[in-house]
Amino acid sequence: MAIKTAKQYIESLRKINPEFYAFGEKIENVVEHPLIKPSIHSVAITYELANDPEYEDLMTVKSSINNEKINRFNHLFITQEDLVKKVRMLRLCGQKTGTCFVRCLGMDAINALFITTYKIDKKYGTEYHNRLKKFIDYIQKNDLTCHASMTDVKGDRSKRPSEQSDPDLYLHVVEERRDGIIVRGAKAHQTGAGCAHEAIVMPTCRMLESDKKYAIAFAIPTNTKGIIYVYGRFPMDTREIEGIDVGNIKYGKHSPLMIFDDVFVPWDRVFMYQEYEFAEEIVTYFSAYHRQSHGGCKAGMNDVLIGATSLIAKYNGVDDASHIKSKIADMVHLVETIYSCAIASSVESRKTEAGIYFVNNLLANVSKLNEAKNCYEIARLAQDVAGGLVATMPSEKDLKNEKIGKFIEKYLKGKPEVPTINRMKVIRLIEHMTLSIDLLSDLHGAGSPEAQKIGIRRLANIEEKEKLVKSILDID
Repeated sequence: MAIKTAKQYIESLRKINPEFYAFGEKIENVVEHPLIKPSIHSVAITYELANDPEYEDLMTVKSSINNEKINRFNHLFITQEDLVKKVRMLRLCGQKTGTCFVRCLGMDAINALFITTYKIDKKYGTEYHNRLKKFIDYIQKNDLTCHASMTDVKGDRSKRPSEQSDPDLYLHVVEERRDGIIVRGAKAHQTGAGCAHEAIVMPTCRMLESDKKYAIAFAIPTNTKGIIYVYGRFPMDTREIEGIDVGNIKYGKHSPLMIFDDVFVPWDRVFMYQEYEFAEEIVTYFSAYHRQSHGGCKAGMNDVLIGATSLIAKYNGVDDASHIKSKIADMVHLVETIYSCAIASSVESRKTEAGIYFVNNLLANVSKLNEAKNCYEIARLAQDVAGGLVATMPSEKDLKNEKIGKFIEKYLKGKPEVPTINRMKVIRLIEHMTLSIDLLSDLHGAGSPEAQKIGIRRLANIEEKEKLVKSILDID
């Protein structure tokens, strides 16, 4: 079975049920828990769209590994067109959910590792590349969702992994066995971990020989013994539990802390071990792919926010005001700037010696830096148009209250022909999209803004630009 249905995907998660904690208590049924369920619905959309004939060309593709029809989220970037379609696919999914849908993480990880394992094998004669291809074949044939684990908790940021007072603050190998390795540590910000079948683990930074026990990459089922997830709180999360005033009642995201309490990894799932000089390459490839991804998904999510902003302007009776039209035009401009850089990064991609295409890294970084800056301005404009109720609106429970409901109905109405509940729903969605976890991920997801600036400075070739000036001015 190469393409699962949304129902089959959800049922497959029931068999996994990883060890998950929230608010100090163990979650017994991850699939049905109100904090995780909206995220699962977000991922389910990627399966639903793959079975829709209207989106078949965008969501599915013929595998370069096994020649079967597969979900594009598990595909290798064999052509430039694959990278363009990836961005378009992510925008579509963002438009359908208004939030994160997780699977781009795994897609970007397998492609980053595909290039790096090829290079390691070429230098050392290892078997990592073939192991990875077998893993990719497995997730393609079973249409599995993978999440990527890169960010270690890091401890003292002024010190390298091997210099930490507590060695577990970066994930590392604590024991080597004939059949595999034992790893210990933790990974932070594990978006959608409760929605995934497999976790793909990679190093988080450039490493030296002294750090080689930290230079590891592998894939492992999310319910492997010793893996513990601790739910990471975000604004409005208790509303998920209450099932009221959520904003986006259907879809959501979560980003737990992932703890590796002496976890066993078999050798056939290990894709790097002690080749420390390649750690930075994995980070570079994954970061670039994922920054390009954000240009698609964040454009789609902000399409939803623009729609909500336009709709609330109509509900408030101000949609014909020139300053409202100007603000919405600004929002569109900012979104398309993010998206166009991601598309350009795809079109300007290059073929690697591993046989797959790698994005234009400079343009991927520019796209992500635009996102980090633009999305906060987009959110500000949405809040500006929507008005103060974004911060002070009473609950839907008040609307349903026998005594005060009539007052909420009366005093929270905009245009007389628009039901009050509809106006409240749109305002709540704007609140959710501009004050919750998704906006913060615009800043730190796929690396913080300073990381993009470092990449841009490295890749911009400023010296060549200086030569242009010297040539024009005849400076020797």
